[in-house]
Order: sequence, then C-alpha cells, then structure tokens
Amino acid sequence: MPAGKKIIKKITTHVLQEMKQKGEKISMLTAYDYSMAHIIDNAGIDVILVGDSASNVMAGNETTLPITLDQMIYHATSVVRAVDRALIVVDLPFGSYQGNSKEALQSAIRIMKESGAHAVKLEGGQEVKESIERILSAGIPVMGHLGLTPQSIYKFGTYTVRAKEQMEATKLMEDAKILEQTGCFAVVLEKIPAKLAENVASEITIPVIGIGAGGGVDGQVLVLHDMLGINKEFSPRFLRRYADLYGSMTTAVKNYIKDVKTMDFPNKNEQY
Repeated sequence: MPAGKKIIKKITTHVLQEMKQKGEKISMLTAYDYSMAHIIDNAGIDVILVGDSASNVMAGNETTLPITLDQMIYHATSVVRAVDRALIVVDLPFGSYQGNSKEALQSAIRIMKESGAHAVKLEGGQEVKESIERILSAGIPVMGHLGLTPQSIYKFGTYTVRAKEQMEATKLMEDAKILEQTGCFAVVLEKIPAKLAENVASEITIPVIGIGAGGGVDGQVLVLHDMLGINKEFSPRFLRRYADLYGSMTTAVKNYIKDVKTMDFPNKNEQY
C-alpha cells in the first residue's frame, strides 16, 4: 500500500462529500439479497442501492410500481446483514411518499428502524420538497433522483432520454439545486444528456451519481443483474456488461443435469 494512503473503514455521506471535493469517483451498484451484497461490499463498492428495481429483477414485474414498503424493508434487511463498508441507500417505493409528507416520514422511519440501512432515496424535485424536509427533520439522510424517474413511467409513457428540450433541462437544473438546498446528500441523474449532467455536477456541491448520464458526474450506478449479464433482455446504450453470468450459469446447470442423468454425480468421493 502506498505510504500515507488512508483505509476508509466505513463509507458515510460525509465521505462521499469528501470524494466529490477531491475528484474521486463514486462507485454504486444495486443489491437485493445477502449473498450478492456480501460479494460487492467485499469487492470495495462505495454505495449499495437497495433499489425498487427489485420489482423487475427479483419479482419479474414490468415496472417498479408494484413493490411494497414491506418488500423493500425485507430486501434492505438482507443487504444490511452482509455489509461492513458500503453506504446502504434504500428506495422509498411508489406510493410511500408522494403527496403526503407525513406518510413519507413514516415510510422512511420504518426503513431505517426495521432494516438498519443508512439513507433513503426518492424520486422528484420541487414536488417532493416537503417530504424531503420532513424526512430530514428526523435525521434521516436523503438521496434525490431526477431525469428518468421510473416510478413516473405512466406519466411519461416511455423510458426515453429525459431533458433533451430546453424547458425540461432548465427544470431539472432548478430541481437539482432545490434538492441541494433542501438538504439531500446526493442526487442520481438517470438517462439525461451527458452535457446537462456535467453542468448539474459542476453547479451543485453535493455528489451527482449518473446512470446513462455520461462521465462528467461524480459517480456511476448500475443495476447489478444488468452489469453481471444475468439479465439478457435489457440492453440500453449506457449499460456495460462486465460478465456473462447468464451464459456461465446456464452451462453449469446443463452440466449438472447431464451428470445427474448419467449418474456421474455424485461420485464415490462425493458421498458418505
């Protein structure tokens, strides 16, 4: 290890702020269960998002809307048990915070108390400002989310790139500043033009994490199952697959089936 290099035992919101100030990029991945969370935490990931994308990749739903607060707490609790180093952020699911700041606070409190996670994330800007303020009043850190907001898919009607038009780009910048001023410790920007994302990251002092938002932001997040090549159906431009686990796992299962059928497994060394 280079002389003077400091080992960070635990990632906190303060550490993320320091990383932005130093120009050190923030790595973030989703996880929904103990085994996967254990692997990526040991590998050195900075932030783990217990995303409402569990609705898609774990439960097979078409959108993120069906997942419940109880289900999010279940996934978050599993992740928390596995993690020693990473900051754990949990999505507030659809219907648990919109339009009712008291419900937003209760939802966030349940996540923190029952799972042991470190922060919550919610989608939106000005329209959720009151909910963010309520949650922060309880001492719960909040991460924002702007751009493509999957919980609003039926409003947008498409998963296309957001904020390409000037009016929407201006609102996104305003919302990012509102999130910063309200007290969010970071914000995710999803599927927006790279130049706009870079401008947002330079205009606000809190870390900006991108997904499909180019390289000019303070960090990146991907859905773990997409990045590992477990999910083969989803292939947006921004996704880089770092493995083909779908192929590897399929081959392993086929080899197991063959060995069972031919009585090659178990052999004499694999029995008592």
